[in-house]
Amino acid sequence: MTAVVEVRDAHVVHRARTGGLFRRDRVYALTGAGLSVAPGETVGVVGESGCGKSTLAKVLVGIERPVSGTVAFRGRDLWAMPAAERRTLVGAGTGMVFQDPSTALNRRLTVRRILRDPLDVHRRGTRAEREDRVRELMALVGLPRPLADALPGQLSGGQRQRVAIARALALDPDLVVADEPTSALDVSVRAQILNLLLDLKERLGLALVFVSHDIQTVRRMSDRVITMYLGRIVEETPAGRITDAARHPYTRALFSATPGLLDPVDPIPLGGPVPSATRPPSGCPFRTRCWKADEVCAASMPDFSAASRPGHRYRCHHPVQEDQPTRDPARQEP
Repeated sequence: MTAVVEVRDAHVVHRARTGGLFRRDRVYALTGAGLSVAPGETVGVVGESGCGKSTLAKVLVGIERPVSGTVAFRGRDLWAMPAAERRTLVGAGTGMVFQDPSTALNRRLTVRRILRDPLDVHRRGTRAEREDRVRELMALVGLPRPLADALPGQLSGGQRQRVAIARALALDPDLVVADEPTSALDVSVRAQILNLLLDLKERLGLALVFVSHDIQTVRRMSDRVITMYLGRIVEETPAGRITDAARHPYTRALFSATPGLLDPVDPIPLGGPVPSATRPPSGCPFRTRCWKADEVCAASMPDFSAASRPGHRYRCHHPVQEDQPTRDPARQEP
């Protein structure tokens, strides 16, 4: 089955404002990223702030061009095709839900105009058909019809995010990327939006990339979980096995930091601050905070190793033993 989107060895480097007079520092936002998303699959992306999650999301939908590597959508290299063709292919085939709906929506346009805009730009159907599509989208995400003439400022946070989701679905995309879609919402509203995304995924057969720092939410939403650290993908785990089968120490540390009532785990302490993306450590970037690190970790970044189950791979010289409960590493001193 052909992947909806496939990223191979993608590198993204930005120029920082720091550095010397004639040479500014470089921020290594993404390093050697490789990821494919199959039709109907949900891939979760987790990691601390600044680990490259949002950069990867932008690369997937063609907003960010990698300095090297390839991005293929429906088997075609996005950055090898003419700009006009790329805009049409990506604009119609992908949708993105941003973190803060209050800034992602044009506050001067009504809900009707916001939802009709993608249809107008890509000239989908007649005027009457576009109006029908707007009503269909509002019903799809659970928005009352009278809100069609409301401005974003007149809506609640949850309603605004529903509008953003409806806009992302306007052109029947094959892929939807949700970048922290609930972090700006009240706790009481988050569950509603997450349930809506799950329902839409099942009903429409979407490929979904769900970006979040909350590993428990990602585990619930996803088929596979990608763990990122300092711009690198360090582990890829089936969602059902991430609790006690993840092999990378960083994935275990992320899971241990989330509260649990039925089976609580003490957080795994990580020593030292997160390294700078302008001067990443040699070898494995996680070694400066890892309790298992030694001179081998400083010498080289390990290649991916396969775990005993299909679809599970990791990059670590000293992985956690498979099926070792997370509470055991939590008792170890860093």
